[in-house]
Formats: sequence, C-alpha cells, structure tokens
Amino acid sequence: MHVKKTRISLVAAAVALVAVVALLLAPTPLRSRVQATALDRAGAAPAGTTPAATAPHGTPPAGSPPPTAMPGSTAADPGGTAADPGRTGDDARLPGATQPGTLPPVVDHGPRTGGKVALTFDADMTDAMRRQLRGPNPPSYANLAIVELLERQQVPATFFLTGKWVREYPELTRRLAANPRFELANHTYGHAAFTSDCYHLTPLPRREMTADVARTFDVIAPYGGRQTRYFRFPGLCHDRTALTELAPLGLTVVDGDVISGDPFAKYWQPIVRAVLSQVRPGSVIILHVTEANAPMTDEALPHILAGLAERGLEPAPLSEVLGDPARVAPRS
Repeated sequence: MHVKKTRISLVAAAVALVAVVALLLAPTPLRSRVQATALDRAGAAPAGTTPAATAPHGTPPAGSPPPTAMPGSTAADPGGTAADPGRTGDDARLPGATQPGTLPPVVDHGPRTGGKVALTFDADMTDAMRRQLRGPNPPSYANLAIVELLERQQVPATFFLTGKWVREYPELTRRLAANPRFELANHTYGHAAFTSDCYHLTPLPRREMTADVARTFDVIAPYGGRQTRYFRFPGLCHDRTALTELAPLGLTVVDGDVISGDPFAKYWQPIVRAVLSQVRPGSVIILHVTEANAPMTDEALPHILAGLAERGLEPAPLSEVLGDPARVAPRS
C-alpha cells in the first residue's frame, strides 16, 4: 500500500508539472487582452476628446473660434491623409462627394424636370476686403437682411463660403450651419483665381490649389450642419489644370446656369430681370451674400422669390436640385 500511494503521488506531481509547463508555453488570453488595451490607450485621443477616425463634424462651442488649419494641413480634419487631403471617411457620404483621384465633374444645373431650383449665395473674402474691415468706417461683407429673409420665409439655400469669410464671421457661419434648410459649400480660402486671367483676381499658384480648397473644407467642417463636397471657383474661372489639381479632394464643381449680376449692381431691378429671364426647372441661381460689393441683393431677393412662385418654381437645397451628379452631364 505504501508503494502504491507513492506511485500515485509521483504521477500526480508529474501531471501537475506538465500542466504548468503547458501554461507557460501557451499564449495567454489575459496577457493578450492587457497588451491590446495598453496599445489602444497609447493611441487613444486625450480624455474628453473624440478619436479622429470617428469624430463627427460637430459645431464649435458658442463663442469659441473653430480650429485653425495652416495651408496644406488637415489639423481641423484629422481623418484626412496626405494622399487624400481634406477628407475623412464620413466625407464620402456627403452630397457632391466623388471618387478621389478622378477629374471632378462640373455641373451647371440639375434635371430639367419638376419645379425645384437652387438659390446659391457666394461669400467672397479677399485680402483686400479684409484690409478694408480693419480700416476706418469698415464695410460689411455679411448681408444679414438676406439671411433674415430666408429664415423668416423658411427658404432653403446653399452658401458657398470662403475660408477667410468664415474666419471674419464665425457667429454668422454658426447661424447658417444651425439652419436645417441651409447647406454649406466651398468657395476657396481667399477667393484667388485658379486661372491666369479671371476678373483681376490674384492668381493662385498651381502648387497651392489643392491645399487651398482642402483647407477651406477643414475650416467649414467643424461648424456642422448640412456639409457638402460642392465647390465653386471664384468667377467660375477654371480649366483642366485647375480641375486636375482638385482631383484628390473628391468633390463636385458647381457653376450655375443663372448669373444674377448682383456684384456691384446699383439697382435691384436688373438683378431680378436677369434671374427671372434665365431661370428654368433645375436651375442653379448665383447670388452673393457680401453686402458691400453686392448691395442690392437683399432688395432684389423678395422680388426673385415672388417671381419664382409665379412660375411654379420652388427653392430647394442644391443637393436636392442636382440629385445624383452622375445623372447630370458633366461639363469640362
């Protein structure tokens, strides 16, 4: 009996020793989980922030300026990459988004069916305009009367914003973004020309074109609201070179088929005649929200809205008027 017990004890000890060795050599799930957690924390955003890969386009806190992005950077849009500047995964689902790396489509209008038209307002801001804002008796480049009329009558509109205009008027930008009937689009950072000859605008070097437009998307995005990947060239001036430089951004270029002629107009009547004589179903109407250099637009707008109603035409957001850009014949 004593020998049998000893043998049993030796066998049990051997089994235990084999089990210990097996545990030491085998991968430990617990250790793997701990290592993964440590790696996750090492790459996580600081406490109280949202990871870049899933950060939505939120609205900045009231009274605080949006993040500042230097030319060519994507600080305000951390999901962007060097090969795909100014874009995040969410951007691919925005109206106007196209496949990065392909020549952007250029559209003038939507389908000529139905009765919807798009009211679009450009918000220009050049360095010369900014200098005027710093001088004596500064002008206003933000026409509040237009915004108030659209709000009061619940009229949809799309605003093509320059980055420098957003910097000058962050509260108004926040107000536009908060309105569910308004869409926000891109009109470059400083309203420079993308061709060598464009209404006396300062030409932008080709090497800066991509970064300029990407930076503007970065500046606009934090305000939230109805973001788009629509873009309008200053003066509608563009060529194949300019389109090629914007190919990495995955956007749609929107010109327009109704030119209002409101910049520097001295009377409102010609603006109204220009719009109502050209407008058709699917039209994209180009106006300006920059009061000092388009001083009659707010007086023309009520008459434009009345004339559209008489013709059975209804203002709608640009994305609704264009529908799927692939259905609209691109123009080069």
